[in-house]
Amino acid sequence: MAESPKKKQRSQDDKGVAVLAYSGGLDTSCILVWLIEQGYQVVAYTANVGQDDDFEAIRKKALQCGAKKYVVKDLRRDFVVENIWSAVQANAKYEDRYLLGTALARPCITKGMMQVVKEEGADFISHGATGKGNDQIRMELSAYAMKPEIEVLAPWKMPEFYNRFHGRKDLLEYAKQSNIPITMSTSAPVPWSMDANLMHISYEGGMLEDPKNEYRDDMCEMTTDPTKGPDKPEKLEIEFKNGVPVRVTNLDDGTVKTEALDLYLYLNEVGGKHGIGRIDIVENRYIGMKSRGVYESPAATILIEAHLDIENLTMDKAMRRIKQTLSIRFTEQVYEGFWHSPENEFTRHCINKSQEHVEGCVTVLLYKGHTSVIARSSPKSLYNEQLVSMDVKGDYEPLDALGFIKVNAVRLKEYTRLRGTNPETKLA
Repeated sequence: MAESPKKKQRSQDDKGVAVLAYSGGLDTSCILVWLIEQGYQVVAYTANVGQDDDFEAIRKKALQCGAKKYVVKDLRRDFVVENIWSAVQANAKYEDRYLLGTALARPCITKGMMQVVKEEGADFISHGATGKGNDQIRMELSAYAMKPEIEVLAPWKMPEFYNRFHGRKDLLEYAKQSNIPITMSTSAPVPWSMDANLMHISYEGGMLEDPKNEYRDDMCEMTTDPTKGPDKPEKLEIEFKNGVPVRVTNLDDGTVKTEALDLYLYLNEVGGKHGIGRIDIVENRYIGMKSRGVYESPAATILIEAHLDIENLTMDKAMRRIKQTLSIRFTEQVYEGFWHSPENEFTRHCINKSQEHVEGCVTVLLYKGHTSVIARSSPKSLYNEQLVSMDVKGDYEPLDALGFIKVNAVRLKEYTRLRGTNPETKLA
């Protein structure tokens, strides 16, 4: 690829503008200063996806470290409407348990980052993800999908960086030498790492790397210990339309939420109070290794339980089987970093189509870590009370079941006859 005129015009010491995904922590602050040393002008970028950060303090630190500019984008509502709602429609659970809180946030964060790249005329992006995790894949694939010519500076995969900085001790020494502000939280080692957004908080590393170690209850910030939750259950009614929640009503105190972000944050608050959505799992990273993580996802847990129920009430059986297969594909695509891909766009389109008649209300009971569905109703319900009743014959002829069973038994009879085996002998 030919070098752009803009690059040719730069001085030898000016390598251009790099947009750095910046948290204000030790790693990305050291990376910011290091990039400047290498000749890059750095725009520090933070995405507000619901983490509890002091963005003004981060801005001051970025500028103090030498950033030419600091940009924070409020992506919270976009994250809910564009990413989380798709996961709810899909009932997305990676390997049947992980609700994809980080995996869904990364393409949203990167989308905001690429907007900053355009606004600042940058040719590079940079991040502090390591070469062992999933985040490097998710961010870089998203960036390349949106801007194929973008160049990625990933210091933890660059020998000139990782051979110089072998770990936290080296970074702290570099921070002191470079006058990078070090707070108590930055300098004090924590026995785990944490990543937070409005969908979840994830914890990994440190003491959690040994799967035999139980996680500490004081680690969790989003949920109450379920055993210490309120002794009185709380009842909510969740209304869905096109497979996404449009209203939450607290049937105990009358609270009503309808705006997407408010609704989601409210479910986090109520669910967290009751200890909803804690899991401790070992999962398979896309890059080929297993990792252990603890996750807190109260609102997502409540919504997926409720959505599963209203979907089963309103969706045809055969159609739902196809949709379940698509949901698995969606979950894998998101986990592996392919949100911004033709296959994921197609999968989301199909899942969204399947949700046209998924509407109605589901009543859930929250109590000591459990979400229990206790009632549901829908104007698009496919449930026929008379047809299924044990007391009413309805529009159904029991004799028809005889032929149905006989036809289905043909295959089983022929298999046993031709193979010469009797299934009963296998049980002896």
